[in-house]
Amino acid sequence: MARSKPARHTTTRGGRKAAGTGGAARRTRKTGTTAPGDRTPPAAPTPRAAKTARRASGRKATRAQAPRGAGQPPRRTAALFAPLPGSDARVVGGVQLDVVRAGAARVKREIYPPGYRWSRHMKPITGTDLCMHAHVGFLAHGEIHIEYADGCIIEHRAPQVVAIEPGHDGWVVGGEPVVLIEFDFERDTIARLGMPAAHRHD
Repeated sequence: MARSKPARHTTTRGGRKAAGTGGAARRTRKTGTTAPGDRTPPAAPTPRAAKTARRASGRKATRAQAPRGAGQPPRRTAALFAPLPGSDARVVGGVQLDVVRAGAARVKREIYPPGYRWSRHMKPITGTDLCMHAHVGFLAHGEIHIEYADGCIIEHRAPQVVAIEPGHDGWVVGGEPVVLIEFDFERDTIARLGMPAAHRHD
């Protein structure tokens, strides 16, 4: 007569032990009893409950599928780059300039393309080692770095008010163009705005 193998105990999900011979717990079912783990089928939902559940799942799906950054303004505002009626428009050294006179002052929109650097694109035109103009205005888009003769580098990132003294190099950072709304008095800009004639550290 063959000797039976001793039963091994396996812990089931409910924490109870069930006897088995292959290492796997076997569940038994007797008449009138329910084996652990059996589930009674849920009652069918009423039409009203089913409709409410469909609405809730639809709202969840809408929120989950919303694109990142939804509700936020686009990185590039089309109006900043649109043609400016009534302006004196021209391109100098790859920079788009739109100039409008306002009394004794000028309001200028300057669009600097990605990859622009003053010492590379504008220096051959001006004939000076550095840009000797002062720039005062509002940086509406993009990022530009300014380097002065003493090696000081100032980083400007939109949106930001800028006041740049004469005697500098400058370049666009990243793949986005820079849009600067500038106010000046041509040759009298430094005196009229009380700007220093050169960069200094106070």
